[in-house]
Amino acid sequence: MDCSTQSKKVPCSRENGYSESRDRQLSGGSMNKELALKFKLMFENERKNLIYSQSILDENFNLKQDDLMDEVDLTASETENNMRMRLRNREVLYLKKLDEALRRISHGSFGECDSCGNDIEVRRLEARPTATLCVSCKEETEKREHLHIDGHRSKSLGARVRLA
Repeated sequence: MDCSTQSKKVPCSRENGYSESRDRQLSGGSMNKELALKFKLMFENERKNLIYSQSILDENFNLKQDDLMDEVDLTASETENNMRMRLRNREVLYLKKLDEALRRISHGSFGECDSCGNDIEVRRLEARPTATLCVSCKEETEKREHLHIDGHRSKSLGARVRLA
């Protein structure tokens, strides 16, 4: 008896270590406890690193007015502070995503698509661990976002109609 795994066939037998649940995980099947624990540990580690990074940024963010000798120094300092704030805002957003992923793991819903309820492929979660949408739903979301940015598609002949 042969079992298909992606593009090649492998014999189905317990002797060669074949596991249907393992195969489902590799090809995008459901989340098991071991895999959920792996993601949980990764998220907790990322969270610790982000909090440490933010504390370093906070320490360096405080400026002393004596250090600002002239307008050039002031401008350079403001530019640097703006970059730090942008980085901090990104980190805060990522921290929220990590917390949400940890919450989903504890509730047993990590790896499920928020939109359709299907499993998110493990390969997608490995590439983007905080993903909450499967590939199909994410593609649909991006198409809708693109339409809102570029204008609406006409239902006749697919012509674009710009909103001004």
